[in-house]
Amino acid sequence: MSTGLPEAWPRLLGDVGGSNARFALETAPGVIEDILTLSNDRYPTLEDALRDYLAQVGARRVAHAAIGIANPLNGDQVAMTNCHWTFSIEATRRALGFSTLLLLNDFTALALALPRLPRRELVQVGGGAPRPDSPLALIGPGTGLGVSALVPHAGGWRALSGEGGHTSFAPADEREIGVWRYVSARFGHVSHERLLSGSGLSLLHRALCALDGAAELDLAPSEVSARGLSGADARCRETLEIFCGLLGSAAGNLALTLGARGGVYIGGGIVPRLSGFFEQSPFRRRFEDKGRMSAYLADIPVYLITSAYPALPGVAAHLADHLAPRDPAPVDTTTHPRGGTAGDMHA
Repeated sequence: MSTGLPEAWPRLLGDVGGSNARFALETAPGVIEDILTLSNDRYPTLEDALRDYLAQVGARRVAHAAIGIANPLNGDQVAMTNCHWTFSIEATRRALGFSTLLLLNDFTALALALPRLPRRELVQVGGGAPRPDSPLALIGPGTGLGVSALVPHAGGWRALSGEGGHTSFAPADEREIGVWRYVSARFGHVSHERLLSGSGLSLLHRALCALDGAAELDLAPSEVSARGLSGADARCRETLEIFCGLLGSAAGNLALTLGARGGVYIGGGIVPRLSGFFEQSPFRRRFEDKGRMSAYLADIPVYLITSAYPALPGVAAHLADHLAPRDPAPVDTTTHPRGGTAGDMHA
């Protein structure tokens, strides 16, 4: 394993979602350059996308790479949920000649980036000041629904990795009960991700059409957003309002579960495009609408992440930690009754 000395630069960083892959080179600690966004559909495999990126930026030699990916990770084999890519991490590493190839969940990477995001790339949506030494929660709709968190640990932070986007959706009023019935009839289990995602935005609009007895238009998420934000389409506007309300309820649940008094962060690719509308939407009211715990949640700040490439600093931090030299374990020099030391006995 490399010691991470300066000659190991540049390092390749990636943030792979269900639709697009963002790659960059870290040329020195914290210096991230040559960022490109590639469409996943253009490439048969992750390896092909990486090769094309390296060719485009003219990188002749990269030894160490790390990639945040929108997928659960359990061993060497990866089959992406919202993309056609299926691959072996080790085989990809060997094929590209990397000494190191690390993969981590994309929202774990984004969580690791939270303390590194500039204040100018955050928009606060309600709440007070963050409590120091308290957990930070992260949730964000994109191709799917990402969920993660940072918890204080040994003078620093530890990221939590899970699949919180697949928790069960609970409707809060009659309109949402109708949505739940519509979606449940088609898919069975209704997760938060089923509605709080790009495809979920379109599904939510179709459900409202059905509830109103109207033709179920198959609008792309971008069309629903554009029509809703313009105010020209009342049902698209309602879709956005319900979407933001559902996200508020889910974010409030996460804040309560984690005790996230350090703040709740909203990432993903959808909500930043709703900036301006989102701040005035039902999000914050629903975030705080937790009965006896409403006052507790009213103090917690929510931050909308507006960074163009927010996960990459977290990926870089993960790779740097992996490559950092480790101090050798201390040797126990206590003399034992039979002579020698603990280190000798375990040699």
